[in-house]
Amino acid sequence: MILTVSKRLEFSASRRLFVPRWSASENLTAFGPESAAEFGTGRNYVVFFIFSGPVDASNGMLINISEMKRRAGGVLHDRFDHKFLNQDNPDFRETAPTPERVAGQLFLDLAPRFADVDAKLVACHLQESPERSATFYAGGAAESNYWFEFSAARRTMSPQLTPAENERMFGQATALHGHNYRARLTFRSEKLSGEGPMVCYDKIDECLGSLRRELDHRDLNNDVPAMKDRPMTTEGLAGYLYERVNSALPLNRVRLHEREDFFAEVFEDKSVFLGMRLPFFAAHRLHAKDVSPEQNLELYGKCNNPLGHGHRYLTEATVGGEMDERSGTLFDFVALRDGLEEALRPWQNRHLDLETDDFADVPSTGENIVRALWPKVDAGLQHRLSRLRLWETANNRFTLRRT
Repeated sequence: MILTVSKRLEFSASRRLFVPRWSASENLTAFGPESAAEFGTGRNYVVFFIFSGPVDASNGMLINISEMKRRAGGVLHDRFDHKFLNQDNPDFRETAPTPERVAGQLFLDLAPRFADVDAKLVACHLQESPERSATFYAGGAAESNYWFEFSAARRTMSPQLTPAENERMFGQATALHGHNYRARLTFRSEKLSGEGPMVCYDKIDECLGSLRRELDHRDLNNDVPAMKDRPMTTEGLAGYLYERVNSALPLNRVRLHEREDFFAEVFEDKSVFLGMRLPFFAAHRLHAKDVSPEQNLELYGKCNNPLGHGHRYLTEATVGGEMDERSGTLFDFVALRDGLEEALRPWQNRHLDLETDDFADVPSTGENIVRALWPKVDAGLQHRLSRLRLWETANNRFTLRRT
């Protein structure tokens, strides 16, 4: 298993997507209309700093989140927040501050500040807008993400099943219904190089425009010829999007949300995953039994309040495995929802330390909660769990992945 802890921070900055030595037309092709913003255009950035390493058994922490915030906040304050990146940050004076390059520079600036701890910075994820994000990894790889939306109607069914089989498998979803879909296209490079973007503006703009023209406000079963002989499932539609985009631009993966709490992912190696999000509400107190009250207060701060505190925890379970080609399904939607719900039920509206046995001997940190939750969820999902995420708050995320 691989455990990661993510800290979310925000900063605001202006920037111009522009390479000084290029012509205006070259910049326009690469970066689009923003290349003409001579004095910069602004963004409210969200950045996730992602760490991995061993969990300290004495305090239940992989890394102290408050220390993450302090050190990372210092980097943002000194070099990024409320700056015109092209001129105020010397790293962007000769190159364009694309999301990928900003994420990479944030990684390079922050990693040395944690040289004294066992946990290591493994990735930096930057959200520039609802439509654009990027991730830079410790090995030098980078990913560029483009989100787009479309609204469409569909009947969930497979032409390879009989009407009775479709009814039995998909129930009411076989009736015509609609979704506001949100899809993410991820492009990946094993090394961030060159001065331009990973995907040029003119190419991605045409790609997204073509997808919207084909899919938006359509009856997907009848108005999209290429889908007529394919299973019309979330997995099937995600697979179609992957094939459609990859035929024009080399694509790493597609993630398709048909609802905010449910999505399918298709990767370049043809692996398929389904994800479900559900919340639970619980109280807890961060407290290590083997250290003094003073040390507990120093470790956990206000989270050590003797009367406890609480969260609306959000879980995200992702399953993988073999997809059934006839039905176009990886895992039954109802079974996925019910399996996750059943695993969470014993903790729902409970004090985790006082009303469960899971934290009798270990602090109820996010790291320990996600590790205690894994076997419960995995058992409820036929042992096909591949990733489990836990948001304690919007700013603190804990992720466990099957290796």
